[in-house]
Amino acid sequence: AGHALCAMKVAGNDPLHKVTIVPRGRALGLAFTLPEDDRVSITRQQLEAMLVMTYGGRTAEELVFGYDRVTTGASSDIQKATSIARRYVTQWGLSDAIGPILVGDNEQELFLGREIQHRREVSEQTAQLVDAEVKRVITNAYERAKDVLSENLDLLHTMAQALLERETLTAEDIKIMARGEKLPPLPRG
Repeated sequence: AGHALCAMKVAGNDPLHKVTIVPRGRALGLAFTLPEDDRVSITRQQLEAMLVMTYGGRTAEELVFGYDRVTTGASSDIQKATSIARRYVTQWGLSDAIGPILVGDNEQELFLGREIQHRREVSEQTAQLVDAEVKRVITNAYERAKDVLSENLDLLHTMAQALLERETLTAEDIKIMARGEKLPPLPRG
């Protein structure tokens, strides 16, 4: 529900198609968005919105259950967000602090026995700045997700309850709930 709510409420995300709590592979559930058109490039706004949506599940857990009761369920979301944020900073030139340069273009992996060593062709100072920028981008997304969900906490609870009852909600179902209306009863069968 947190992912879906962030997808719907943050400008730049593709339109929400549906959300489900039916496990798929290693995912405990999924929010599906569908692009409206073919695209080759992604804007800064779209990337930042995608990061907010990615943290929607983890921030929902924290808001609903409390800081001490968050689970490991968001591990793949964290991995995805960190990868996007690192490319945002090091490859796509979207960080103001780093600028429009490619950082670590010639980073190579040297396999020594079972250990992997990275030979960096960037200074330690630049590497620290990159790490700080990745953290800043992720923290901003996390805080935006928390703000969106806090402002829509009643709808988050309504969606979560509907997901427990139905397992899958369409975008239209969520729009109905957002208007404060009840979903039509499930067909008996």
